[in-house]
Amino acid sequence: MREQYRTTELLAADLAPEPIEQFTRWFKETAANPAIHEPNAMIVSTATPDGRPSSRTVLLKHYDDAGFVFFTNYGSRKGRELEANPHASLLFPWHPLARQVIVTGRAVHTGRDETVAYFRTRPHGSQLGAWASPQSTVIPSRSDLLARYDDLAARYPDPEQVPVPPNWGGIRVIPDAVEFWQGHENRLHDRLRYLRDGDTWHVERLAP
Repeated sequence: MREQYRTTELLAADLAPEPIEQFTRWFKETAANPAIHEPNAMIVSTATPDGRPSSRTVLLKHYDDAGFVFFTNYGSRKGRELEANPHASLLFPWHPLARQVIVTGRAVHTGRDETVAYFRTRPHGSQLGAWASPQSTVIPSRSDLLARYDDLAARYPDPEQVPVPPNWGGIRVIPDAVEFWQGHENRLHDRLRYLRDGDTWHVERLAP
């Protein structure tokens, strides 16, 4: 189970001055590739204060110079872990392009206005689901979950507006390092990492 990656070389001279601009370049290429399903899917890794890690796949919903944003129940496992230990890692695994992007940084809650604005763009069913699921907690059965959803659907029939759950919202990961990984044959991959230095960034090459 091994594949030889044959791609073009990634040179520091070809990178954008800042990582968000470089991410935008790669993300546009990824989104245009029909072989990649949900290009905004990313693996979010968190850890408890004593270093026990956990990972899960979520969808990137927004990014800009301030960071990378996803939404969740703040009472979920990732929400609780980030509250206690705000260090996080994001991994974008774009396998058909033999590319990965790895973001590490500090997680903060988005403002409530940003959370409400995004919640209003979600499908009605997803809005109900945010209320129905006590994420990461033990539940009796799937039928119990569906019953909670049905009760909410009866209370807020489409297109009636669903209120935003008070314990649900956005998390923004503010990057301090962003690595761009390009696979090559013989496992001689390119790994170029931006590191934040105050208000500027510098790039270093890592051995594969």
